[in-house]
Amino acid sequence: MAGFLSDLVRYRRLLLMIVVLGIGGTHLSGFQMSVINYTSPYIQKFINDTWLERYGSVLPQETLMLLWSFIVSVYCMGGMIGCLCSGYLTAKFGKKKCLLLNDVVLIAATLHMGFSRRAKSFEMILAGRFLEGIAAGIHMNAHVQYAGEISPKKLRGFINVTSTVFFALGKTVARILGLRELLGTEDMWHVLLSFSGLVALIQLLFLPFFPESPPYLLLQKEDKAGCLKAMKQLWGEGNCQTEFDDLMKEKAITKGTKIMNVLEVLRERSVYPQLCTMLLLLLSLQLCGLSAITFYTSEIFSTANLTESIIPYVSLGVSISELISIILCSSIIDRFGRRTLLCGGYLLMALILVLLETSLLLSDQFLWLRYCSVILIFLFIIAYGIGPAGAVVSVMNEIFTLSTRASAFVIGGIVVWLGLTFTGMIFPFAVMLLGPFCFLIFIAVLVISVVLIYLFLPETKGKSTSEITEKFKTCQFKRIRHQAVEMYAAEEKTFCTKL
Repeated sequence: MAGFLSDLVRYRRLLLMIVVLGIGGTHLSGFQMSVINYTSPYIQKFINDTWLERYGSVLPQETLMLLWSFIVSVYCMGGMIGCLCSGYLTAKFGKKKCLLLNDVVLIAATLHMGFSRRAKSFEMILAGRFLEGIAAGIHMNAHVQYAGEISPKKLRGFINVTSTVFFALGKTVARILGLRELLGTEDMWHVLLSFSGLVALIQLLFLPFFPESPPYLLLQKEDKAGCLKAMKQLWGEGNCQTEFDDLMKEKAITKGTKIMNVLEVLRERSVYPQLCTMLLLLLSLQLCGLSAITFYTSEIFSTANLTESIIPYVSLGVSISELISIILCSSIIDRFGRRTLLCGGYLLMALILVLLETSLLLSDQFLWLRYCSVILIFLFIIAYGIGPAGAVVSVMNEIFTLSTRASAFVIGGIVVWLGLTFTGMIFPFAVMLLGPFCFLIFIAVLVISVVLIYLFLPETKGKSTSEITEKFKTCQFKRIRHQAVEMYAAEEKTFCTKL
């Protein structure tokens, strides 16, 4: 631990950049996804009052809910559009310029929402949420890639996980500012929605003082001097030679290879193992049961006789637990490795879901089990934070080369945004039909994920991108050879039978 802390001190300029990068990156996505829940009743009332003032009649409840659901879902639509654009923008302009441009979009979005009340226009909220979604689709991909590319090998896991740390921090900040004592009131909801613009402005002012990512400068722009300068700025004079040599090896291997677009990546058979691994990790993350836990949290807190006024603070405690556990993950991921945290985290989450399923089914017979359910929710969030929440992002950043990374993240981002839309629409109906038994589905997903990760994901800790790519090729060759041996044995058996 002492060595880890000394490394952090030595790379203090890099850490400062990570903070500037994070507050205008995934921090805003976490904030925007959570803050809408706290402003929901006030925005719906604002829509109703605006409609009444314009047309002299009360808006039907069905129409109100349709408008509200459109405000919520338009964020995901914008996210998919932004995600599709992110691959081209990061490849063309680099991550730094892409994020700076994105900050301008975010400021425009929050100006729409901040002045919507004064303008008496709920359409401005709709437009602002759409622009926020576009910005989120861009900065989620750009931030994660940028963080991975500016990190030295010995701190790569830690820095990769910071994108998840800032996402959790965004959710926690939204819960804090959304309290009734702060901005979660009818008079201040528009100010709460405008918070993203202030954070984007901070990044817009400070990010220009930091360099573009070294791999982008060397491999894409072929700027050797610029790459070395950026490394020295971020890592110091004596900490960049090994990393520079690794980049030169990658440059020699990928010489003449341009950055591929999405269609080219989908047609490139050599990238299929990495793509399948990424899809496995993203789907397992979305179907690990976190949606079910979030859905059941308020109900479980209510049945545990927690008063309505206390529940927001307990929910805030859940967010803080997630944030602390992800920070812990960032400090141990380079010691234990990615596979260990993924497999261990998923197994622990499956065990907790089994216990939670039991406590929910028997809570009417044994009242004390209701309090156990509250504790199990906290334990599930902690297991999620320490394990997959951080490790998945790190693995995604490490398994792709620079030529395929941007487009691979576009594919992964589309899966994430489609998954958010799908679970948001379908999941409530699944809960209505299955009740607590819906946890059985997630338990099965977690167990299957552990088996597949153990069989097909090589450990990426401490390895360069070229070494990880070779690992995937070796695994692929072994599977092909194994299939060929089995096919040959079957043909020989058939031939012998005929004889």
